[in-house]
Amino acid sequence: MALAIKDNNQLYLSNFASLEKNLNGEAKDWLHQMRRDALSKFDELGFPTTRNEEWKYTNVTPIAKENFKHILEPDLSGVTLDHVKRFDYDELDVHLLVFVDGHFAKHLSSVQDLPDGVKVGSLAEGVRADAAPIRQHLGKYAPYQDDAFTALSTAFILDGAYIYIPENALVEKPIHMLFLSSNHAEPFVSYPRNLIVAGKHSKASIIETYAGIENNRYLTNTVTEAFIDENANIEHYKIQEESSDAYHISTTQVQQEANSNFVSNAVTFGGLIVRNNPRAVLDAEGVESTLNGLYLGTGKQLIDNHTTIDHAKPHCNSHELYKGVLDGNARGVFNGKIFVRLDAQKTDAKQTNQALLLSDDASIDTKPQLEIFADDVKCTHGATVGQLDYDALFYLQTRGIEREMARNILTYAFASDVVNHINLKELRDYCHHRVLVKLQQDRLEGIDQE
Repeated sequence: MALAIKDNNQLYLSNFASLEKNLNGEAKDWLHQMRRDALSKFDELGFPTTRNEEWKYTNVTPIAKENFKHILEPDLSGVTLDHVKRFDYDELDVHLLVFVDGHFAKHLSSVQDLPDGVKVGSLAEGVRADAAPIRQHLGKYAPYQDDAFTALSTAFILDGAYIYIPENALVEKPIHMLFLSSNHAEPFVSYPRNLIVAGKHSKASIIETYAGIENNRYLTNTVTEAFIDENANIEHYKIQEESSDAYHISTTQVQQEANSNFVSNAVTFGGLIVRNNPRAVLDAEGVESTLNGLYLGTGKQLIDNHTTIDHAKPHCNSHELYKGVLDGNARGVFNGKIFVRLDAQKTDAKQTNQALLLSDDASIDTKPQLEIFADDVKCTHGATVGQLDYDALFYLQTRGIEREMARNILTYAFASDVVNHINLKELRDYCHHRVLVKLQQDRLEGIDQE
């Protein structure tokens, strides 16, 4: 295994050489130096193995062995407005940014009537325009020194979403970043890199969607960095519907300043191997941070959520609720870390993880963690794993509800606890519908296998 992983390091070094040839004059700028440093770190680290404590339950050997093609110049003709409309969330009125295989598709996007000073567009275009916020914030919050996938993402930064909201700006319509993976004959990789900068007293809702238009094999290795300045209020939604044969590795790194409020609701439906790394640093007093997540796995899916909330300063509150529904041979991993630094007195942190196993072969490894170095704090965490309540199931059947329907009702009620935190009605309704569809799909697949 080690040799295969080492050999594939050379694949990425070769891909990087091809990238450099396409950069022309950009190969000497500040961003490319960051790319070079990150590639060097990836080559040093290699892909993680299960000997690494952070990857103990998630074997990424299938990813490490795959010869992914890096698409430097995508063919956008295979993606149409019909593909985009599959993810318009019941015609939710948004500022829409569409990316195909990690590259901005302007002809599929629609951004109109933005408030003064607000920038919503392509990161690549922002880099070419030498936008000051990009120089100031890109690569500053998502560390790649000990994370091979973040290092790879940084080494291959080309494009992604760039959202800049200046001081006191209110963006009334949600901003939707839609990342579509197209159809290719061979496995491929994309590296969407997103930067969100929210100025003081600003407010916005941001949706981040990842989906495959065909059921093919690919890797999405994405990093989103968000800087939330004083008194800013950001609602963030991440919907993941990759193909059933795809791999999805995602890091969301949030840096919060005084009295800011960041709320994230993530829903995971697709992917064969999925790793989500939502991380928030509460770096000033009065910060509120919320990380909620729902994941539904079936077949041989592996869905790993590694969350981190870092209370670096006093008088901050954090809330975390993650729920999983696992059927078939699906596996789940939850590792939730809460750090309370030495000076972070008056911290109030709550973390809950619950998993529902619908089959005897489904499993989860859960590890809630608290590391507290202050003495005047209120911190709670808990994890529960179980199956459907037999008495509740029996009760519904005695009321004339068929067993499968009763099973779906109870499962849906369990999952809806997270979906109901979504404030955008159209998006909330869409996720409710997708939960029902996936539950029914899982049952049909199970019957076919029997």
